[in-house]
Formats: sequence, structure tokens, C-alpha cells
Amino acid sequence: WQPWALVNAAGFVRVDEAKREPRHWRENVAGPAVLAAACARHGVRLLGFSSDLVFDGESTRPYVEGDAPRPLSAYGRSKLEAERQMLALAPDALVVRTAAFFGPWDRQNFVTLALDALRRGEAVVAPSDQWVSPTYVPDLARHALDLLLDREDGIWHLTNGTALTWHELALQLAAAARLDAGSLRAVPRSAMTGRAPRPANSALTSSRGVLMPTLDAAIDRFARHWLR
Repeated sequence: WQPWALVNAAGFVRVDEAKREPRHWRENVAGPAVLAAACARHGVRLLGFSSDLVFDGESTRPYVEGDAPRPLSAYGRSKLEAERQMLALAPDALVVRTAAFFGPWDRQNFVTLALDALRRGEAVVAPSDQWVSPTYVPDLARHALDLLLDREDGIWHLTNGTALTWHELALQLAAAARLDAGSLRAVPRSAMTGRAPRPANSALTSSRGVLMPTLDAAIDRFARHWLR
């Protein structure tokens, strides 16, 4: 095939299960390391993805690429180690940190599950004290590939920009999808039992360049697809 680049979109993404599932290290660290070594050996560019959960949430502003990571969970530790391994083995690798992603084809993300539940009139709970930067997957794919084509390397933050809580995100999406949000309930993140620790603030921005469309535009496009 003689590829000029490799995109690794694989990974163990079940944050709450990572601590008790050894497989998460294989998929999130060992796999990217193997790919990075192979790419370096063959002169192939590598694009890999990381997470906002490499940060501890102590910042009062959105995180930029140069901020020091300090993950709180097993999942976050695996993503940070993957970053280090990829860039050590393939120094020209492109590592994109992203967050809270949602898209029109994934039925298991928070956004789709919340809207489906609201449409059925079921109760939905969402943290009102956990700040994130939601990311629309079609925008993420387009702009990550643009960076790869431009031969960018190192760590980049790609999100749709706006920092808000999961509860605020659900409210905005319900309005865009013309749904009654009466069964949506705001709770503290401490009430979400059985979950791995999450940072209070893992919002991302970029010191290298803000490239993505606005979150309002992303929500509008997602809602139009969801309403079909």
C-alpha cells in the first residue's frame, strides 16, 4: 500500500472500567507504541488521539498544550503514557487531545443517549459542576486530517471551543432538538456513583491555533441530523 501516514483512532474508551480492566493499557499504550515504532522505521507519519482527562482539573481556565498533565484516573494515566511513547518513538507524530466528543453515527455518546431519553420522557441526570469542551466528531476528523496534511507534529488541542458543564450541554442540545428538558436534572459530579474520578475542569483550548467551528454551529448540525 505504501502509506504516507497512519491514523490510529482505536483505543479503550470506557473510563470507568479502565482501572479494573488490564486490557485498557494494551489498547491505549502498547498499541500506539507499536504503531509509533513501525511508523518511525518506515518513514510514515502518525496521527494519534489523546484526552482532556490527562489533566487534574485544578486550573481555573481552559488548558493549553503546554500545561503540565496530571491525570486523576487509570484511563487518564494510560492516555498520558501513550502521548509520551508516541512522541518518544516517532518524534514527528501528531497527537491530538480532544474531549467530550459526540457525533451523528455514534449511538453511545452522552449527547445521543441523553436526547433519546428525553424524547422518551425519561429522566436524565448530568453533572452541573464538571466543565468540558465538547467536540463534534466530523469537525474533529476534518481538522485533525488538515493538520496531518500540513505536516504538523507534537500535541494539539482540538475541540469546538466552548467550555460548559454537561448539564448546560444537555440543555443546549435539547433546545436545538426541540425537546422538553423538564426531565433533565442537574447533579454534582459526586452524585454520579461508581465512576472513576473526573477533573472539575478539563476544558481545552489551544495556544497553537484555534481551528474548529463554534460549538453552536456544531450543535445545530448535530440536531438537524438527529431530527431526520
